[in-house]
Amino acid sequence: MSRSIVAACILLTTLLAAQPLAAKWGAAKSPAIAGADGYVVIPGAAIKPQAGQVFKAIFDSNKAADKPTQLVPGLNMAGSELNALAVEGLPPTNAKFVVVFHGPAMDGLLKDAAYKAKFGVPNPNLKALAAMKKAGVELYVCGQNLAAENWDPKTLTPDVTVATDALIVLMTYQARGYSLMSF
Repeated sequence: MSRSIVAACILLTTLLAAQPLAAKWGAAKSPAIAGADGYVVIPGAAIKPQAGQVFKAIFDSNKAADKPTQLVPGLNMAGSELNALAVEGLPPTNAKFVVVFHGPAMDGLLKDAAYKAKFGVPNPNLKALAAMKKAGVELYVCGQNLAAENWDPKTLTPDVTVATDALIVLMTYQARGYSLMSF
């Protein structure tokens, strides 16, 4: 065999050996919050949610989405956990979730017209916010941030409630036993 054929065979063998073996996972499902990341059931996994267990979490949403067509990370993560519980067969009443928005994450709360004016696309967060509110998630926006940025609360979706201060909300719910999740 010529050197080039041997070299090609070695290169091909090396490339094939370097490829990770693919696992056969089930499809991710998003039954609770359609726009949020889905949940994949992991067979035989440890620490699965149990019937009757109540999950209390406050999501500190202070980061903007990478792209204006994506959900803000805090909203996406809260939604993905609602999807996880739904896929595992737990009702929405087993989730006591709160999301508090401040900083760059507040853009995701703009009504569609204001969001389009700022980013040129419809607000992808609005459907997820409405679905979360319907599922019983408490949604707050930082009043201090609104005042500092001179935002008119009328430009925000009515699905969120203006709170005095995001940090007061975070401390209040943590004192009530809610786990802090920051995104």
